[in-house]
Amino acid sequence: MGKAMDSEVDAAIIGQANILQYLYSSVESIALKCAVELRIPDIIHSHGRPMTLTQIAIEIGSTSPSLNINCLARIMRFLVHKQVFDEMSQSNNGESLYSLNQSSKWLLQDAEQSLVPLVFMRNHPFITSPFQCLSQCVKEGGTAFQKTHGREMFEFASVNPEFNLLFNQGMACTAKITTKAMISEYGGSFDSIGSLVDVGGGTGAAVAEIVKVYPHIEGKKL
Repeated sequence: MGKAMDSEVDAAIIGQANILQYLYSSVESIALKCAVELRIPDIIHSHGRPMTLTQIAIEIGSTSPSLNINCLARIMRFLVHKQVFDEMSQSNNGESLYSLNQSSKWLLQDAEQSLVPLVFMRNHPFITSPFQCLSQCVKEGGTAFQKTHGREMFEFASVNPEFNLLFNQGMACTAKITTKAMISEYGGSFDSIGSLVDVGGGTGAAVAEIVKVYPHIEGKKL
């Protein structure tokens, strides 16, 4: 009886842990956005070597006379825990040094391949606020985006330049990454192609990457 009770308690704790993990998972994306907005990956990259928290804070260049370094420390500690940055201790005074790793290199704003536009898109209220309407969609039908913004997504983009730019930049950055990978693995498949049409390709980022490597191809987007 005791073992059965212990097993039931363990299962309940695991269930609670799962729910708490789901509840707080949104914090991960928000912390990424914070790091990108502060340009922390770019600051470390430009420095050329690992940096202390104080050095990062100075480079952030806040207009406030009292930049909250404790808040910055908590954000960096969280992102180190999530393996977005690496942390090591200096041998002389034990102060932590922060460096980029294979995850944070994707957050460099001026890199040829970067996920920064997607970070901004996925965390913008244009995209996040419709999720508050999911239960309403179940009860009433329709789409969450339309209920939130009064129009479907692409119709809304046609009358809202800010959202149109945000969405297209977010989609284009992933299109460039996947297209480069596709060219790397299957590049020879494009040798015999004379023209290529990107249907529903937004700004045409995918076909542009292909034409860049294979200039003999006439690329179009629809």
